[in-house]
Amino acid sequence: MMRIGHGFDAHRFSGARRKLVLGGVEIAHHRGLAAHSDGDVVIHALCDALLGAAALGDIGRHFPPGDPRWKGVDSRILLRSTVHMVRDKNFAVLNVDVTIVAEEPKLAASIPDMVTCLAADLGVTPQCVNVKATTTEGMGFTGRGEGIAVFAIALLGDD
Repeated sequence: MMRIGHGFDAHRFSGARRKLVLGGVEIAHHRGLAAHSDGDVVIHALCDALLGAAALGDIGRHFPPGDPRWKGVDSRILLRSTVHMVRDKNFAVLNVDVTIVAEEPKLAASIPDMVTCLAADLGVTPQCVNVKATTTEGMGFTGRGEGIAVFAIALLGDD
């Protein structure tokens, strides 16, 4: 049996003091993303896709944003935990596809590192992970440079 899940997340940019982390990789940029955790919007959307495919709810159910345990947490911890939950339901990650929507920063040079990082946490080869970035040509909150949005899809199969 195969199962497909879709995830979405968006975060606004915060002040200059926060790091920008996307797909587990620190990105050189003058602003980070506002969030209870480290704000890794890529991993948050990916967790939702994995949880959705396994019919396990969403990231907020498992890692509530008001819970002090998750304050400032490295989102890679959330992803690894999500993968364990998926495996506990006897599913294996077959592949994932992620689309980052952002006017800035430019991400092409960081995508290979994101793929490597996500593949390691998912327990798959890099060929099973696709990450791409696009803009909205100046339209909407991402186009105005107010934040970043991410769409993710995950395909699970029987373990």
